[in-house]
Amino acid sequence: MKNIFSIVLIAVFAMANAQETANRFFYELTYAPNKDSLEKKNKEMMILDITKDKSIYRDYLAVSQDSILKVEVEAMQKAGTFKDLSKSIKQPKFSHTITKTYPAMDISYADYILQDKVSYKDDKPFEWKILGDKAKIGEYNAQKATTTYGGRNWVAWFTTDVPFQDGPYKFKGLPGLIVKVEDDAKNYSWELKGNKKIANYEPESYGEKLMKQFGQGKNNLEVNRDKFETMYAAYKKDPFGSIRSQMAMIPADAKMPDGTSISQMMRDAEDRLKKQLKENNNSIELNAAAENKKKK
Repeated sequence: MKNIFSIVLIAVFAMANAQETANRFFYELTYAPNKDSLEKKNKEMMILDITKDKSIYRDYLAVSQDSILKVEVEAMQKAGTFKDLSKSIKQPKFSHTITKTYPAMDISYADYILQDKVSYKDDKPFEWKILGDKAKIGEYNAQKATTTYGGRNWVAWFTTDVPFQDGPYKFKGLPGLIVKVEDDAKNYSWELKGNKKIANYEPESYGEKLMKQFGQGKNNLEVNRDKFETMYAAYKKDPFGSIRSQMAMIPADAKMPDGTSISQMMRDAEDRLKKQLKENNNSIELNAAAENKKKK
């Protein structure tokens, strides 16, 4: 009896400490970042990680550089010196994360608004029209479906060969995994390029954990969609507005350990952020004002 009890305890302990696994799907995103030059397209690799109870969609750069970042940070900590990592670590073009909880498929959209991580729930349903058209997309047999969402008309191809009713970005609700989806103007197009199994899966990247240590994203604010849009509009207008008073308190001669002026470093960061926000003005989802203008 004692041996049986020990075996049960070991099994329970093993289950409690078992690492989560995930199916990672790689989507190539082709998109027009600027509405004033739609012919210019960029490409980024995005990932959809599917576990037993949720899926997480984000920019692949947000997790692919974890090992490099960890080595660099640990080297700085050991040496007690500061190093500008902007040359070795690239910033993801997309900072948002979209989580869908299973089986309800509730959507949570989260993004960084300077030092805060702000999220909202999106309960707007997808009203799909499944068509009879079929095609081979990559290695998958796929079927066509259409919908209107976020002010754009979308065409999707899904496969029942992969039994996940999920897809890139917020897309969901078809009888299989979405392997390709694009709007009719081809401003945004996702196509599945591969997948692999992730053992010892951690939903939070090393980079995210590191940012929390330095205060960015430490505050998780959940608001409604309208409030989020208001906050993000204010952020785009004045990215450093919420910390401008703190910036003013930095002594003009304050420097980083490597001699870099802190004030100048902050001004450079603000200029880069303003430039990035200005150049990326073609949102995946059009706002209400844009939708109304489109209808006229």
